[in-house]
Amino acid sequence: MLSISNLTFHYKNQPLFNNISMELAAGEFAFLIGKSGSGKTTLLQLIYMNILPESGTITVGDFDSSIIKKNQLAMLRRKIGIVFQDFKLLSDRNVYDNLAFVLEVTNTPKKEIKRKVNDALAEVGLSHKRLNMPNQLSGGEKQRVAIARAILNNPLIILADEPTGNLDPETSYEILELLMKINKRGTAILFATHNYELVKRNPGTRIFKIENGNLIKGVLKQSV
Repeated sequence: MLSISNLTFHYKNQPLFNNISMELAAGEFAFLIGKSGSGKTTLLQLIYMNILPESGTITVGDFDSSIIKKNQLAMLRRKIGIVFQDFKLLSDRNVYDNLAFVLEVTNTPKKEIKRKVNDALAEVGLSHKRLNMPNQLSGGEKQRVAIARAILNNPLIILADEPTGNLDPETSYEILELLMKINKRGTAILFATHNYELVKRNPGTRIFKIENGNLIKGVLKQSV
């Protein structure tokens, strides 16, 4: 479902990734770990093709970075849900309208918008907050809204970029558990984090570790 083959990428003329490869199966959950500044966010941007590799290829479903055209990027990104550390909610719209906006820009019929938004809010346990403004929400609630936004289009994969970076430990565990629940319903998830305490709670989960421009693959046992 996601495949990276022999990818090389430089950032500000410095090598960031050196001929790395990885695969993520449909419906799989995996952690992407590494120190701050190691390139986790950049790799996620490469996956949703906000930037393109200098060499090598990335494929997501039927989309291939080596041949994708600009007019296909919007379609690709409907297949990918993205959850950011800083939520990226629109401050001038309530929770419902933040989600509806994503569907309005793709000319989704109003009846379908209502159904999808209500279903997504129910999934993350925030139906009762649908009319609240973002500034009336806690950090954990904001991240739940961001997750609801990410699942609106039933994506193939969710890319979670340090989604617990601004949250306290207890809320961080709740967000991880929510994403794992969504994963069990069939959505692949790549969870980028430098919070190894979160990772350690999930032995048996596959990990990809960025270190010195390389991608080290493994399965977590007791520690990272």
